[in-house]
Amino acid sequence: MARKVVSVLVGAGSIGQAIIRRVSAGKHVVLADYSMDNAQRAAQTLEDAGFECSTIRCDLGSKEDILALLDFATSKGDVVNLVNAAGVSPSQAPVEEILRVDLYGTSVLLEEFGHVIAEGGSGVIISSQSGHRLPALPHDQNEALATTPVDQLLDLPFLKAINDTLKAYQYSKRCNVLRVMMEATRWGKRGATVNSISPGIIITPLANDELHGPRKEGYLKMIQGMPARRAGTPDEVGDLAEFLMSSRGRFISGADLLIDGGCTASYWYGDLQYLKTTH
Repeated sequence: MARKVVSVLVGAGSIGQAIIRRVSAGKHVVLADYSMDNAQRAAQTLEDAGFECSTIRCDLGSKEDILALLDFATSKGDVVNLVNAAGVSPSQAPVEEILRVDLYGTSVLLEEFGHVIAEGGSGVIISSQSGHRLPALPHDQNEALATTPVDQLLDLPFLKAINDTLKAYQYSKRCNVLRVMMEATRWGKRGATVNSISPGIIITPLANDELHGPRKEGYLKMIQGMPARRAGTPDEVGDLAEFLMSSRGRFISGADLLIDGGCTASYWYGDLQYLKTTH
């Protein structure tokens, strides 16, 4: 029998599921999440829609967990898709945890799966518009974020100096984009592509909580100040990822695509410039 092909999703939330549904028909889906309950709920939803799934607990910030995930996934077949939609936000975790999970963990995941991704395969890393709110970094910082060996990343002096959770998140997301660029050169040697997507405000359960919580007015004001004047949906991110991971997207690798309704444009040059004083 032909060996199975595998799609791996790290972070089994709304955006990750929207992507994996679009690229995994006929493939074995490996769902990895910090919470096994989340992974198993996602597996049930996907299995009810005709997908074959396996689940595994994975802390994205743990190299040991990533290596265990890699072994688990490759035992199921040839890995042709990797989607990383896991991470922690500035309101969820302290600086050290954000850097460990979002910056270090994503870098490890890219490197390790770059060793096994199948020819013709593709990966998508979910970054964030937040990384685009950092001004241009000095060349040496860009170089360090892109090329420092993963086990030395968290020792970079300019990262150790960060004491603000939002700044830690922004640096992590900028690092995601730079690591994708660097890893694209390695993945390309295996005939595979890898890109990042930087979503803006996307309606997920977490975003819905914010839109109905104490920061509701700030969120609504930001949405009204965007060119699109609305939030996005996981399906819109899924559509973009599907294009990147399909035969139509084979000439795109090492790229970062903003999908934020023009929020970043407005932050720098439009009605949302007031956010620069608070972000």
